[in-house]
Amino acid sequence: MSHQLTLDQIRRAPKALLHEHLDGGLRPATVVELADATGYSALPTKDPVELGQWFRDASDSGSLERYLETFSHTVGVMQTRESLIRVAAECAEDLAADGVVYAEVRYAPEQHLEAGLTLEQVVEAVLEGFRLGQERAAAQGRTIRVGTLLTAMRHAARSREIAELVVRYRDVGVVGFDIAGAEAGHPPTRHLDAFEYLRRENAHFTIHAGEAFGLPSIWEALQWCGADRLGHGVRIVDDIEQMADGETRMGRLARYVRDKRVPLEMCPSSNIQTGAARSIADHPIGLLRRLRFRVTVNTDNRLQGGTTLSEEFARLCAAFDYDWDDLQWFTVNAMKSAFLPFDERLALINGHIKPGFAQLKWAD
Repeated sequence: MSHQLTLDQIRRAPKALLHEHLDGGLRPATVVELADATGYSALPTKDPVELGQWFRDASDSGSLERYLETFSHTVGVMQTRESLIRVAAECAEDLAADGVVYAEVRYAPEQHLEAGLTLEQVVEAVLEGFRLGQERAAAQGRTIRVGTLLTAMRHAARSREIAELVVRYRDVGVVGFDIAGAEAGHPPTRHLDAFEYLRRENAHFTIHAGEAFGLPSIWEALQWCGADRLGHGVRIVDDIEQMADGETRMGRLARYVRDKRVPLEMCPSSNIQTGAARSIADHPIGLLRRLRFRVTVNTDNRLQGGTTLSEEFARLCAAFDYDWDDLQWFTVNAMKSAFLPFDERLALINGHIKPGFAQLKWAD
């Protein structure tokens, strides 16, 4: 193509997002207002602009301790029904404003119980918020559908309980299950009971694997636990050797992941913050896209990353000279991999995504 796609152009594209954390996508002003409303007093500043910058600086610091501190503040203001509804509604609105037509947003219900809510009340509040946000987006002429993933913390012991919530609420907006938290020392096999239960119930699940830890984490997630997708999965490149002549040689695990079309929920900017990649240009997504792995592009935490899905795509376009065909390929990959029934995925691909990209290509 003759020119690089601009951020404004990319925002108009119908996009799909599979890996976004609810507690990583708050508006800074909302954090301040909810802190005042709920009596949360630990914020580093109450100026929304300064707070937004603090979140980005702490996340870019290279310190895991500072990075994790950011979530203590967002989770700290998400302990009431009202705050959960507001955060979920604004999440849906903000994603729709960025051109996202389908999103799966994850959160850990067990982290929102400090003010006395039950797990069920947490789930129902978030579902209500997403419903409101979708309605508000529609009133502004923007279509978005949001599904929720319920996350269990891999260092805790409530994964079976959270898995049962997924099954209980799967017909009203909960589309799947996830485990998150530190990979090292907390292998997914500790939660086999939850994964076996989900498989028996024909439920979908993804597992954070292959980000901070390497190939053993990916292997366990797939071969022991039966994950449908890999959260991040960036370290699969450790099983790919680039030869001096430019050819590549894949190990058995990498070949399996590609052959089985295992979706990789990649989050480029977040991977740089956590040290899984040095830069966008050096990110393994370039190689994995070239080798035609089932790669998807995601934000992970929009607040901490100071990013949007459109900005993630814009960075990839600048680094790898991607065009509309590449962005459509990533987007269709995401919709193919979504935890929705097949006919509903096809309806979004053929009714929104492909026509939307076709229109943008003709206008370009």
